[in-house]
Amino acid sequence: MGKNIIYGADITKKVTPTMVRDAIVDCFINAHKSILDEMKEYKEFKSEKEFEAMKKINVKFLIEKTFSDVGGDFNNPNKATLLDVISSLKEYSANFRKPKIIEKHTREIMQLINKLD
Repeated sequence: MGKNIIYGADITKKVTPTMVRDAIVDCFINAHKSILDEMKEYKEFKSEKEFEAMKKINVKFLIEKTFSDVGGDFNNPNKATLLDVISSLKEYSANFRKPKIIEKHTREIMQLINKLD
């Protein structure tokens, strides 16, 4: 990824709440890759493509639930809700990620959130 691209979103261009939401999903897939990859030990997948799709569905469900938990709308995010989601996901991630990693990913997503109007 180039330094102007954060989880698929180009910070040199206009950033929308939907782009930030999608970046959060990509970030979580990336950040929790090793944990999600352990799922292969418990279930056999027909292909790597099927496994990657399952990981995305799993993470998307978690993010959708987080939006719901903070009273937001996954399909129509706004800046305030995105801030609440990030805060909630930081707490969730603290159960199995090191604080330094959580802060790194939070800073990246905050660059996108700070670009919102």
